[in-house]
Amino acid sequence: MKQNRRFFLPYLLALAGLTAAFYVMSALCADPGVLEMRGFTYVMVMMQIGMFVAGVLSAVLLLYINSFLMKQRKKELGLYNILGMGKGNIALIQCWESLYTAILGIGGGLVLGVAFHKLAAIVLVRLLQFPTPFHSSLSPVAMTRTASFFGLLLLLALGLNLLRVRVSNPIELLHGGSVGEKDPRTRWLLAVIGAACLGAGYFIAVTVKDPALAMLLYFLAVLLVIIGTYCLFTAGSIALLKLLRKNKDFYYQTGHFIGVSGMLYRMKRNAVGLANICILCTMVMVMLSGTLSLYLGTEDIVRAQYPGDVNVAVRYFPRPTADSGEDWTLFDPEAMLSLQTGFIESQGLAVTNVDTYTRFTFGAGLLKDGTYSTDRFAQDAAGAVVSITCITQEQYNKTAGDSLSLEEGEIAAYGVEGGEITIRWVIPGEGREVDRSTLPIVRKLRRNPTQDPQIAQMVTIVVRDEAAVTALWEKQAAAYVDDWSALHWCAAIDVDGSEEALYQMQSRYMEAIEDSSFYNGTGSWHACAWNLRSDGAAESRAMAGGFLFLGVFLGFIFLMATVLIIYYKQISEGYEDKARFEIMQKVGLSRGEVKRAIHSQILMVFFLPIVVASIHIVFDFNMVEKLLTLLFLNNTALTALCTLGTVLVFFLVYGAVYLLTARTYYKIVER
Repeated sequence: MKQNRRFFLPYLLALAGLTAAFYVMSALCADPGVLEMRGFTYVMVMMQIGMFVAGVLSAVLLLYINSFLMKQRKKELGLYNILGMGKGNIALIQCWESLYTAILGIGGGLVLGVAFHKLAAIVLVRLLQFPTPFHSSLSPVAMTRTASFFGLLLLLALGLNLLRVRVSNPIELLHGGSVGEKDPRTRWLLAVIGAACLGAGYFIAVTVKDPALAMLLYFLAVLLVIIGTYCLFTAGSIALLKLLRKNKDFYYQTGHFIGVSGMLYRMKRNAVGLANICILCTMVMVMLSGTLSLYLGTEDIVRAQYPGDVNVAVRYFPRPTADSGEDWTLFDPEAMLSLQTGFIESQGLAVTNVDTYTRFTFGAGLLKDGTYSTDRFAQDAAGAVVSITCITQEQYNKTAGDSLSLEEGEIAAYGVEGGEITIRWVIPGEGREVDRSTLPIVRKLRRNPTQDPQIAQMVTIVVRDEAAVTALWEKQAAAYVDDWSALHWCAAIDVDGSEEALYQMQSRYMEAIEDSSFYNGTGSWHACAWNLRSDGAAESRAMAGGFLFLGVFLGFIFLMATVLIIYYKQISEGYEDKARFEIMQKVGLSRGEVKRAIHSQILMVFFLPIVVASIHIVFDFNMVEKLLTLLFLNNTALTALCTLGTVLVFFLVYGAVYLLTARTYYKIVER
């Protein structure tokens, strides 16, 4: 292990780092203080996801490095066998090596994990922006879980190593690195499949417009891009290089001859590794840019969800339902607003601003002719269920900061194709059309002005006033008979008071509504929701902070994996290129020409994954932006800046990794 420290030291450091990361996540999951915080559900889910991903990646990465180490030590183990050691002796050596690795790697990782546990808790508290009762003491449960998991991983690696030695013979081991290479085959079918998958993934990512559809198609697009990346790195690169080799005017030049022929065999051996690096780089940049956007946009998210310090939402029907009873009366919005503001002022708090609006949402099916039907499960509408929300232009202008001015009968719309929208008011199940509304669209909205993400496809109609909203409600009521959609009356009330005073008022409000006479005079309604912005802010910060912590944590692990794969790839290529370096000089090339040729190959191979990953990020941006709208973030500029900043910082880190690992490569080659 000492003589092979160039191989073993990064392995031990990786094992210690992964062990520490797994322990930190496990300790945070097991910390009883998590259950006492506001928004603990988000944090607990994030920690569990982080622990799971860290475990899976640790298994893949450690087994990959172990396989690399065994490949590099074939000659050494074969020599031991020829010099008189039996396979049992070699197995015993490997058992001792595994024991030392466990003591140094797992033991050192647990020490690091305990040291960084408190730091991670402090960072998480800062991200969540409220006091969290984390404990910084040792976690026996986390230590046992971590040691057991990584101990099993090392036992699995040892078992694979023993199996490799058992089924091999000394001559094969001794000459394991000296087997000649055949000319790589051109797999055109695989290259075409890769191009098709990559194109399909890009097409989905760029063309998707609806956030709900983006969520449904995201993993399909990711899968297609991953398949396309692997196929193009393994087959597409070979096909391209062979086409260049067939061009004799281009190929038979000193620089091109060495570069193309060298890259041809280099890509044959390292295409999968380069594809792995590309996918890991993409994952890191997507996670960091997305979670950073979400975290920096927390205040926008809170303002969108909770426009007032106190937010009241009442669901009601403007006419009695079958089970309303004889005492039904029409809901009175003015009375409800007066009741709410009166109660707030009775608690010694001043109301500084009030905004109210009315809207409603109903389901419809998108038919093949582009019209919408309230018979949403009709045969023609199967698989195209749409959620249509109607709001007033006053609400839209306040939400979007716009100055939209509509005439009678005109609308603005989001999520609708064409210059008008036609709604067929059809009785569900009967297929009988009782009315039809065709509304001209004077403006197409790029963003959804409502803040209600749903799984169904979203359509939003902005009408002139509340009378137009009520008129559309009457038409859907005629179609749905007794199964009407409710109208939503919402009030956003700003209050001059401290957060503590608002929480005290909330407690008194919950006590007051236990009296059935509290709402007397407000009319009949179905449900009344009452929320403080500060409560929503705590939930949003817990979600955004948890996401960012998870993104940084997993980004660190993925970056560690990327660095290790690059490092071991540089070492393996260094030993392979050493002999080639000598042969090139013997056949007449100058040392400078050889160094330039090898340097250009290294640069090309090293930066190819990050360039392709950046292209993935560009095409992925639209879909990530749509997914963030499901979490109430509608700030394209912020998302773009976070993505650009993440890519630039990652390029700098990647370049630093290149400088460090390239030094090792050149030391091997030039020795």
